[in-house]
Amino acid sequence: MMRDRESSDEEDDRENLIHQNEQGNDLSKSPRRSTFQIDDVKDRFALGRRFNFTIGKRYFLAIILPVLVLVLYFTTDIKSLFQTTVTSIKYDGSVDSMRESELRALYLLGQQQLGLFKLWNHTLVNDTSSTATGNSLESNPGFSAISRSTLVEDLKSDLLRQISLNKQIQQVLLSSHQLGNSLITSDNGTDPSLGGLGRCRKVDHNLSQRRTVEWKPRSNKYLFAICVSGQMSNHLICLEKHMFFAALLNRILVIPSSKVDYEFRRVLDIDHINKCLGREVIVTYEDFAERRKSHLHIDKFLCYFSQPQPCFLDEERVKKLKSLGVSMNKLETAWDEDVKKPKKRTVQDIIAKFSTDDDVIAIGDVFFADAEKDWVMQPGGPISHKCKTLIEPSRLIMLTAQRFVQTFLGDNFIALHFRRHGFLKFCNVKKPSCFYPVPQAADCINRVIERANSPVIYLSTDAAESETGLLQSLVVFNGKTVPLVQRPSRNSAEKWDALLYRHGLEGDPQVEAMLDKTICAMSSVFIGSSGSTFTDDILRLRKDWGSSSLCDEYLCQGELPNFIADDE
Repeated sequence: MMRDRESSDEEDDRENLIHQNEQGNDLSKSPRRSTFQIDDVKDRFALGRRFNFTIGKRYFLAIILPVLVLVLYFTTDIKSLFQTTVTSIKYDGSVDSMRESELRALYLLGQQQLGLFKLWNHTLVNDTSSTATGNSLESNPGFSAISRSTLVEDLKSDLLRQISLNKQIQQVLLSSHQLGNSLITSDNGTDPSLGGLGRCRKVDHNLSQRRTVEWKPRSNKYLFAICVSGQMSNHLICLEKHMFFAALLNRILVIPSSKVDYEFRRVLDIDHINKCLGREVIVTYEDFAERRKSHLHIDKFLCYFSQPQPCFLDEERVKKLKSLGVSMNKLETAWDEDVKKPKKRTVQDIIAKFSTDDDVIAIGDVFFADAEKDWVMQPGGPISHKCKTLIEPSRLIMLTAQRFVQTFLGDNFIALHFRRHGFLKFCNVKKPSCFYPVPQAADCINRVIERANSPVIYLSTDAAESETGLLQSLVVFNGKTVPLVQRPSRNSAEKWDALLYRHGLEGDPQVEAMLDKTICAMSSVFIGSSGSTFTDDILRLRKDWGSSSLCDEYLCQGELPNFIADDE
């Protein structure tokens, strides 16, 4: 204000000077006047008065302004006005919160853009590759070509995921506003998590509509189970098929002795099977031997497989059976059947060939048998019962698995069976191969993580630390490493495995294998290894328990390894 005043005074001074000059010019042109002129004196007097008045105004402003400031200070809260202004600019937390929300929203928009690009590229790849590789993949049981209906389902699910991400962006932007919470909860119509519309929702196998057979064994009629090929998982599948044959032939199934096979009682709930059927349909070898003390004899040994040797039974296994005191007649073959090229057999074929009045019969290893495969492998199994599944882990293993999940994983986790030991040679013999380089495997896992949106992965593997370490460094979601959790070594401070320790089951490799299967079967999403019976047994449990997900798949399902080594 003072500056305005000063500038106006300067303008007045300029006007006066200009006015004086103009007068001087006029005088030079006018006729000469007398030395003493009244008009000139008047002009000088007026100029002096104007100059004195300007100086007076300046003094007046210099005096009055401090007075005005003092009046304002005592009548107005100047401090509060300045504080409010500064605080709103510098210390208002909502400004920082809004800026943070905007930056977070921008990041999520970038993620949504990437997701849409991936969705677009994935659709183009499927369109071009489905015709090129579909036939070769369909010919291999470990793979399945992506059908049109599957592509449509994937497209719907991925679009729902983008809608969910858009909802998250809205929440982030609204979170810094007072009306944010009410607006967020006001519209749930597009939330893909509602109504089970998520990408990885559970699969309903409709167990009530499955095809079943009643298992009502005759008393004192037994089927002596013998399983030889492969490891524990193969033997469990062999036992499952034996149960089907025992039901068709109306016989009690005898579980093998731990002296010739695995100690099944440690890993399976034998009593559970009898309870599910409401009658005795299965007994351990020890119970069988107790009942038939004087006659541990297999009355008829009729082999399902004839090649490469009868009953797929080697001399070592025969010696182990005889060492138990079990005697047997000469091995016979029911038909010409090769384990490498099994023929499709029907219920009528089984009943016609293996029905007999002998008390104890055996048919040898049936792991490779192709008898009513769709019936036997259906969710819930082929036998009528009142439980979810007949063959399931023992109660101790079930509880231990639940405690492990509660301790380390929570309710939303992916399980990965990453088979590696001996798998390189096994897979490369198959066409196409099922052994993937670690970086390619990591890419496939990352895609599943995107769909499942799970924070952690349970890793069941026999791989070396060099492979798992590399895999861990490459498994990333939203710029963060997703932890691969494995069962730790025993620690007395941890109580999740206390039941196994107290019952002397700690360190048993078969118990630990079954524990791994159980944890994997409890996962939200499961990634398995194609061609592995360990994976197949997990998938069986998941189907029976109702934990199967739309996102369950074999590792890199539908893809070929991007590099395959030459044969030896």
